[in-house]
Amino acid sequence: MNIDLSGKVAIVTGAGRGIGREIALTLAQEGVITVITDIQEDLLAAVGSEFVLNGYRGSQYLCDVRSAAQIQQVIDQIVEKYGRIDILVNNAGVAGGAPIDVLAEEVWDLNFDINLKGTFLMCKAVAPVMKRQKSGRIINAASFAAIVPSYGSAAYASSKAGVEQFTRVLAGELGPWNIAVNCYAPGMIPTDMNHFADLQEPQQQRLLDTLTFRHWGKKDDVAHLICFLASDFAGYITGTMIDISGGKLATQIPRIAYEKAASEGAYEF
Repeated sequence: MNIDLSGKVAIVTGAGRGIGREIALTLAQEGVITVITDIQEDLLAAVGSEFVLNGYRGSQYLCDVRSAAQIQQVIDQIVEKYGRIDILVNNAGVAGGAPIDVLAEEVWDLNFDINLKGTFLMCKAVAPVMKRQKSGRIINAASFAAIVPSYGSAAYASSKAGVEQFTRVLAGELGPWNIAVNCYAPGMIPTDMNHFADLQEPQQQRLLDTLTFRHWGKKDDVAHLICFLASDFAGYITGTMIDISGGKLATQIPRIAYEKAASEGAYEF
C-alpha cells in the first residue's frame, strides 16, 4: 500500500519533543501540512528549524490545551491560513503520579486537565471545521495504563481511561459527518516522560520480560500507526483503541517463550 497523505492539513499537540515530535516530523515527511503546538517556545522553535531545513510545510503555535480561548484562536488562524483541518492528533500529555494516600490534588487535576480536558477542548474546537468538510480524522493518545494501570498511576491511568471512553462517544457523534475518531495505547516506548531507558539494567529486564516482542518500542512505531489511521486505508476504523505495546497482553508470561528459544540457541539473554 502506498499511503498518500500529501496536501492534508494536520494538527499535532504537544509536539515539541518525544512521540509528538516524531509524529509531527513523520506526517510532514509524508507531505502533510503539519501544524504543531506546544507550551514551550524553545521546543517549537527547534522543530520549526527542522521543518525549514527539510523543506516541510507547516506552522508552529504556542498553545496551552487547557485554555479554550487559546485553542480557538489557533484553530481560527489555521483555518484562515490553510482553509481546512483534516487530521487532529491529541498527543499533549503529562504522567505525574503517586500512591493514592499521598497523591496531591494538584497532580490529579493536572493529569485530567491536560490529558482528558485538553483532548476534549481540542476536539470541541476542531469538530465544527471537520463537520463543514464532512470528513476528518481525530486520533487521541490514550495509554497502556488505560488497559492495565501500574502502581502509583491512579491519576494518569484514570485520565487515559477517560480518553478511551471519550473517543468512543465522539466517534458515535461524528460518524454521520464521515469523521473517524480513534485512540492508541502506546506502552514500553522510552521517552523523557517515562524514563524507561534510564532505569537500572535489572529493572529494564523486568519490564522487558512482560513483552511478547522483548525489546523497547520506538517513537516511529507510533508515528507510522498515526499515518495509517490518518489515511484512507483506515476509513472503516472508528471508535476503537489500538494497543501498540509490543504484546503486553498477548500471553501471561511472555518470558517463557524466550527461555525456550534460548534453550534452542535462537535467543540470548
